[in-house]
Amino acid sequence: QAGPAERRVPGGFSLRPALVSVVTLDNLRQGLGRGRRLIVDARAPDRFRGENETLDAVGGHIPGAANRFFRDNLAADGRFKPAEQLREDWLRVAAGRAPAELVMQCGSGVTACHNLLALAVAGLDGAALYPGSWSEWSAQPGAPVAVGS
Repeated sequence: QAGPAERRVPGGFSLRPALVSVVTLDNLRQGLGRGRRLIVDARAPDRFRGENETLDAVGGHIPGAANRFFRDNLAADGRFKPAEQLREDWLRVAAGRAPAELVMQCGSGVTACHNLLALAVAGLDGAALYPGSWSEWSAQPGAPVAVGS
């Protein structure tokens, strides 16, 4: 190492959760059909409709869910759309619901986070994540499944 060692200055650190809330399978089951929360599925439309399930044993989606393919958050250059455009898009998806009434899911909980980030860029923080997503839901014996749009 050349030269004198750099003196490190202590800094501040505030621990806070990365997400406002995480929703479990039981939470979803309890609220299903009550209209309180909107589940938003980030998978490709063909997987959402149950036409092309490549990963899980059952195709389709959670009844009552809306589909917002995560790539719809991106402009033609592959970057996020401008914040105002994302806001308009997501307000349309939310259909009058506040962000805290939205639950993001996908196949396994990964691309749902893309939708959460898009909501944050749009200034619409507060949505929840269902990390088990379609893989967990569809693996439950007797779980209701919807197909089509």
